[in-house]
Amino acid sequence: MSVAAPSPRSEPLLWLQLLALGLLPLEALLLLLMLGANDPGSLPLLERLLCWAIGVLAPAALFWRLPVDPWSLLVAQVPQRGRRDIQQRLSALQPPAVLRLGSLVGLAILSLVLLWWCDDHAAFASAFSPVAHSPRLVGLLLAAAVLALLQWQGQQVVQALWLLSRSPQEVAAAAPLSAAALEPERLSPGLPLLLLPPLRESLASVSIPSPAPFSAPSSAAIDPAAPGTAPSTPVPEDPPESFASPSAAAAAIAVEPEEPTEEQQSPSLDQEIR
Repeated sequence: MSVAAPSPRSEPLLWLQLLALGLLPLEALLLLLMLGANDPGSLPLLERLLCWAIGVLAPAALFWRLPVDPWSLLVAQVPQRGRRDIQQRLSALQPPAVLRLGSLVGLAILSLVLLWWCDDHAAFASAFSPVAHSPRLVGLLLAAAVLALLQWQGQQVVQALWLLSRSPQEVAAAAPLSAAALEPERLSPGLPLLLLPPLRESLASVSIPSPAPFSAPSSAAIDPAAPGTAPSTPVPEDPPESFASPSAAAAAIAVEPEEPTEEQQSPSLDQEIR
């Protein structure tokens, strides 16, 4: 009997990569705060293009030569020697060149629009900027770092969506990518700390066991005539004789009436004397 191929949807790290979509508004706000460090210089167009080239074009060229590793979260990654077979097979799979190029160009254009808008409205955030009153160059370099982070997350989201759409048969047909071939072919930064079990095993470990079905006791277990078995209900014993009749107990403790005293008999004695 053939064993079913594992599905890429059982890998929790691919779903974690999609959570980067919720961080995009916070990173856009951080970009606005970095650009609010100082007023634009005499050549704001050149400054913006320089920031865009450092934070977007340079990472895009790097990601095209070394595709990002799906098992890396930039600060932590799955250990290369501890990866499961399905993780090695998914690492060997890469989106088509058209999709990769389209994602890089689309993210570059969106980043340029975002940079332009944030720099135009950075004056509103100058009072809240953590690097306020710093040189313009410091704000541009920090903004370039935020843009590079956006490029990384964008590539991870596109790749995670593409891998989650792969069929188990396609994953099983892919050749596993060994740890020796991973370093020169993939960009995988981070500390090797992530060891997440598959989702199916995680759900099975927390499943609540079903209660055992109720079975009625057999007739032999409740038959008082069966040898070696005790009756199901105890037979009450006869009460002791001292408590057999309440009237007898009351008669036993009855007090005899008092005898009349001499004072009470004095009238009858006087009559006898007379």
